[in-house]
Amino acid sequence: MTALSYELTKLAWSAVGGNASAADDVVFKGRGALASVFPVTDFASAAVATAALSVAELIRAIGRATSVTVDRRLSSIWFSSSIRPIGWSTPAPWDPIAGDYPARDGWIRLHTNARHHRAAAESVLGVRGDKETVARVVAHWAKADLEAAVVEAGGCAAEMRSTAEWKLHPQGLSVAAEPLARIVETEWGATPTWPLLAARPLQGVRVLDLTRVLAGPVASRFLAGYGADVLRIDPPGWDEPGVVPEVTLGKRCARLDLRDASDRTTFETLLRTADVLLHGYRPGALDRLGFGAWTRRKLRPGLIDVCLDAYGWSGPWGTRRGFDSLVQMSAGIAEAGMRGLRAEKPIPLPVQALDHATGYLMAATAIRGINRRLTQGHGTQACLSLARTAMVLIDQQRDETEPQLAPESKADWSPTIEATEWGEARRVASPVEVDGAVMSWALPASSLGSADPRWGGSP
Repeated sequence: MTALSYELTKLAWSAVGGNASAADDVVFKGRGALASVFPVTDFASAAVATAALSVAELIRAIGRATSVTVDRRLSSIWFSSSIRPIGWSTPAPWDPIAGDYPARDGWIRLHTNARHHRAAAESVLGVRGDKETVARVVAHWAKADLEAAVVEAGGCAAEMRSTAEWKLHPQGLSVAAEPLARIVETEWGATPTWPLLAARPLQGVRVLDLTRVLAGPVASRFLAGYGADVLRIDPPGWDEPGVVPEVTLGKRCARLDLRDASDRTTFETLLRTADVLLHGYRPGALDRLGFGAWTRRKLRPGLIDVCLDAYGWSGPWGTRRGFDSLVQMSAGIAEAGMRGLRAEKPIPLPVQALDHATGYLMAATAIRGINRRLTQGHGTQACLSLARTAMVLIDQQRDETEPQLAPESKADWSPTIEATEWGEARRVASPVEVDGAVMSWALPASSLGSADPRWGGSP
């Protein structure tokens, strides 16, 4: 039942520049699969394995042999959530009017978690209110017209398409022509001074994280788990309370306004001393702030620069805002679920697998960049997207004979108590074992803006 996990690991590991044969040495364990018309558990396991292979490769470069074991069950659970609060609860992850609505000629999804995205949808619909009020208005719209109007207003929406329709859509065609990870070697940098400890292979590596929900924070959480000093930067006023306790594990979280002169100076100082930059800005957005790719490389020669967007880096939607749930609608995943289960409404994946998988691929790309910097001296610039990751899943067939994943139990949890800002919690046990390098986090989850914009250990 793990054959597809191996196949997908080979595909992903090759896409980030690894030798496909290394995937044969991964040990997959665990029985059961998430309920879906797609092989989500194999997809999750392969993404986790790809990130783990990058860690093992780095340890070998340090000079010690190691092995990789991935638990398919725990990988599936981590793709949903990892934190289990004790005596408190995380906020609801969705805005009250976010969701799928029947339009005049099909289904459309509105993504309104950010205040300005909700305002854009409400301005187009001409209503403010509850979900029922929004539904009555949406029902009179053609789905394509409403999608276009919301996007034009600066909001986020996606009409439901089939996989066949997406593959013929101009953006689907553009995404299909892109690599899973577009990786380019850049200028040489100064010799790193990382301690290179096999037990904590990323200790001393400084990661500047400019990403938001959800893929980028998953990537930086993984990097922190192996010792990286992760500093997340958000603009003033931004929050994502439904996922902050989930994804800020191991990080310091600060705020900077890149339109403010003083904050720009602080950011430039941080960038000059960063080893890895993760960002989820759409193409051209950082350029408009004065921090385009050439400027970033000039400020920090040898920088490992890994970025992502929703709908790909080319084509007519190359600058479109998007999120996992929207890409699932656009690319045909939700329609395939509805059709496969003979349902009357869109059936998305049981977890936000595009986000999580892309996050682990970003982590693998960054760690391979770290390895390249150590062994060859030069930097890396890489781009990934949710839509391109989705195409990997769309093309796979699920093993119908594999049983459904058994319900989670306390046996799946780590015994360690995490003293988060909101109260004590446990985490689901690590889904990966890299022999000799235990995944662990030095810092508990904390709120956005709770730290000063400086590296750990800085005065």
